[in-house]
Amino acid sequence: MLFFVIFGENGLVDLNLLREQRDSLLEKNRILEQESLSLYREIDRLKHDLKYIENVARQELGMIKKEEVIFKLKNSRKKKDAE
Repeated sequence: MLFFVIFGENGLVDLNLLREQRDSLLEKNRILEQESLSLYREIDRLKHDLKYIENVARQELGMIKKEEVIFKLKNSRKKKDAE
C-alpha cells in the first residue's frame, strides 16, 4: 500500500512533479507580467511624451532636426597606431 501512495498514480512523486511545474509556471507568469507592464509604459510614453518620441527617433531611426548638422570625424588614433 505504501508503494502505491509514493509511486502510484497521483502519488507523492506526481505531487512533487506538479509542484515543480506550478512553481515554474508561476515564475514564467511573473516575468511575463513584468514585460507586459514595461511594454504598457513604453506604449503610454510613445502616445503622450514628445521628448521620449524625439529620443527614440534620434537613437533608433537616426533622425535629426532641420537645423542640426552631423559631423563625422575620422579616427586619427587608428592611423597613428598603424604607423
